[in-house]
Amino acid sequence: MRFELLGPLRAWRDSNELELGPPKQRALLALLLVRAGRPVDMPEIVDALWGEQPPKSATNVVHRHVGGLRKTLAGDPPNGGTGSEILRSSTTYRLPVDASSLDLLRFRELTANARQAYAGGAPEAAVELLVQALALRSGQVATGIPAEVQALPAFAAVDREYLDAVTTAADIALEADAAGRLRIPLQQAAEQNPLEEELQARLISVLARTGRQAEALELYRQVRRRLADQLGIDPGPALRQAHAQVLRGRTSPGARTSARAPGARTGPLVDSARRDRLRVSMSAPAAQPTPVPVVRPHQLPALTGGFTGRQPEIDSVLALVPDVPGAGRPASVVISAISGMAGVGKTSLALHLAHRIAHRYPDGQLYVDLRGFAPADLVSTAGEALRSFLHALGVPARRVPVGVDEQTALYRSLLAERRILIVLDNARSPQHVRPLLPGGSDSLVIVTSRSFLQSLVATEGAHPLVLGPLSADEAREALVRRLGGRRVMDEPEATDTIIRLCGSLPLALAVVAARAATRPGLPLASVAAELGGRRINLDALTDADPRTDIRSVFSWSCDNLSAEAAQLFRLLPVHPGPSFSVLAAANLAGLPVGKTGELLAELVRAHLLNGTATHRYGFHDLVHAYADELSRGDDATARHAARRRMAGFYLHSARSAATTLDPHRIEHIDLAPPQPGTTLEPIGQRERAAAWLDTELPVLLLLVEQTACGDLPLHTWQLAQTLDLYLDRRGRRQDQLGIQRIALDVAERTGDRLGQAHAHCALGLGHARLAGEEEAQLHLRRALALFTELGEDDGRARTHRLLAFRANAGDDHDLALHHYQQALALYRSTRHLSGQASVFNETGRTYSLLGRHDLSLLLCRRAITMHHRIGDMNGEAAAWDSLGFAQHGLGRFSDALDSFRRALHTYESVNDLSLQAGTLIHIGDALDAQGNGSGAAEAWERALTILTRLGHPDAEQLRDKLCGRPG
Repeated sequence: MRFELLGPLRAWRDSNELELGPPKQRALLALLLVRAGRPVDMPEIVDALWGEQPPKSATNVVHRHVGGLRKTLAGDPPNGGTGSEILRSSTTYRLPVDASSLDLLRFRELTANARQAYAGGAPEAAVELLVQALALRSGQVATGIPAEVQALPAFAAVDREYLDAVTTAADIALEADAAGRLRIPLQQAAEQNPLEEELQARLISVLARTGRQAEALELYRQVRRRLADQLGIDPGPALRQAHAQVLRGRTSPGARTSARAPGARTGPLVDSARRDRLRVSMSAPAAQPTPVPVVRPHQLPALTGGFTGRQPEIDSVLALVPDVPGAGRPASVVISAISGMAGVGKTSLALHLAHRIAHRYPDGQLYVDLRGFAPADLVSTAGEALRSFLHALGVPARRVPVGVDEQTALYRSLLAERRILIVLDNARSPQHVRPLLPGGSDSLVIVTSRSFLQSLVATEGAHPLVLGPLSADEAREALVRRLGGRRVMDEPEATDTIIRLCGSLPLALAVVAARAATRPGLPLASVAAELGGRRINLDALTDADPRTDIRSVFSWSCDNLSAEAAQLFRLLPVHPGPSFSVLAAANLAGLPVGKTGELLAELVRAHLLNGTATHRYGFHDLVHAYADELSRGDDATARHAARRRMAGFYLHSARSAATTLDPHRIEHIDLAPPQPGTTLEPIGQRERAAAWLDTELPVLLLLVEQTACGDLPLHTWQLAQTLDLYLDRRGRRQDQLGIQRIALDVAERTGDRLGQAHAHCALGLGHARLAGEEEAQLHLRRALALFTELGEDDGRARTHRLLAFRANAGDDHDLALHHYQQALALYRSTRHLSGQASVFNETGRTYSLLGRHDLSLLLCRRAITMHHRIGDMNGEAAAWDSLGFAQHGLGRFSDALDSFRRALHTYESVNDLSLQAGTLIHIGDALDAQGNGSGAAEAWERALTILTRLGHPDAEQLRDKLCGRPG
């Protein structure tokens, strides 16, 4: 028998190919083969063939398929066939195979032999063995079986083995100068795995090594485009390195190094400076050249006062710069690419660094302001900068070549033997600076730009340094340097306000400090007042010099945006902040998510937006103020439409999240409909819902305020009502009261009585939580009247429950029971089963407070049964907790602990942290009553950890409880 798994699933007896039967029978054979002779148990087979919902007859069907395979493999007995036998133990099956009967094992045998050959110093032999191994594959593993089986990890692992073998073979072939042997199998593998960067990188190197440099470069362009289009990412280090080596000629035919592990980089084949000098000499006139005098330029501009801080950034650049020329290594150009938003201090840092280390570069310093973000007619071209540098290096004007390529060649030739410092300030793009980079020398290049210069990092190996605003301490020190310590220290609050309104941006601080310095008698409080209140007034940062005028420097960044990115930039201030996701921006702009992601990336590259590792975006305060100014000058209709789209997205997404967390406690209301084309947040599971609400809460709270100020009153109270349970569980009392006051004001202003009822109800709960008895009573009575007037029986029932909660807090338990009776009757009339069960639970808790624990036990158990029957896990957990409370009251501490632990387990399963903490406190109380002080403390400490993490106000009370315990 012979089996093939590395491609279409096939089997032969002698020279006859076998028919392997129906799909599931073929899948079973593939599963046995991919285990390569090892046993496979019945549960794994059933799971592989049917997934999570196998038929009841699954085991019998497996037995039938095993019988079919045995018959197929054994052959027709009259013909003498014996074949391979599927062996069975009590719970497993296995198919014995070896390297002579299964291509997968032959593949592994050949790759193992190749490893031995390579380890024994025979890379050429290793290549031949690997070529044989790769030739065994004819397609994706186990082609022809059902796709869901083929996707199992066991088959994916074999595909990974193959890819690892291909990349290893390529590395060894490149080392052994046998790249041609791997080109075809490598191309086949790369075509089948178009997004495997390591594989594509090896193919680029092999193509270049076999004389196909143009194909290699074209492949890199294709892969880069594919990664951007399909994954939205840039090429990784392996691809960038392979591309750079092709560009530098390090993978051309014959380029081989010795004693190199697979994947290690090779050195340059031809000295770049020598190549450049040859190019210049071949293109120069035949007349005898005039020697170029050795000139040591010193072009660094003078340092200005006020520079402070940036020590981590300074240290990171200094770490790149050797103290000793050469330092026992080959000559190489070090490039530091400093990027950041306009006004963040990139030039100041670059010049500070350059002056600090100028002594390490005895052959001089070159500087040019490329004005990359100035109006187009003011931008300095690479040719202009090259001519300036050549003049500075002593080249007479008549000897400066005409073309930029020839100028670059001469420039690099002159720098080849020099150690020089070059500052390329305010570059527009990598293309802007590439002609100005030395070829091969011990030089340092510092580039500054408002763009990220990603391809400079990728292809030239530049070291990226992204500059952000100053820290608060650094900003204060900057003001001290410009205004003096006494003036700043005498008005600390005004100083902090100036720093906050300037967003710690060095340019803004410098403009404000300059104005304050010209009016030494003016208090800094007055300077701060001129800047504005909650947000800065950009008029306070205007300047006659466009280089220091905030609006001007921001406008230059915007001028380089695409039209679509510029439009998005002007719409984004509609978002209330402080940060937003791609999906939120897409809904705001009315654009597809993919397109929005591309535009946001463009804004981040221009440093007009800040991006985070969690894929959220936000403005610097000054950039936000500038964008908001632009936005307010646009069509108000477009702003309103964007605001409506965004509000609908957040309202419906928040409702989905809140309902996912506790579907039985979110009262139904008819939400304001979302705009056509709205894409809601995919909430999914409870953990995702909680995480989304935690992340978006600052936005949602601000959105309540924003919609209240506009013409979206329905969104205001409905969003506040949606957030009420979440805020209550998190203990966010002031936020809860704050947004409900806004909701009530808006609902009263617009005459929305349902909105008023919900706001009064929520305010009643909030005040009751804070022991504001009078306010709670007023709001709840008003809510009850409104719900009654509107015929909203579920709302009436909820209000009665809250009135009962308030009555219990005031020790009026009989009144509480009266309200619970009213609530139960209303819930029965609306067939609200979860509400009924909750009333039984809360009534049981009330009877415990009255000391009637036996009656409480009956009601709590009834609540548990009802909640369990309707799948209300939160309600069931609450009822278990109340049952434990009653058992504790009866002195049945072990039973109470069992009930509390049932409650805790259920709360954990629904990810309700605040109620977990409450139950942990009850567990601690029961353990303490049992005399288990250490166990009690442990439970309370767990509760405290949760409450502290949530920022819950009950944390302080629990902390006092723990601190007050003896020992």
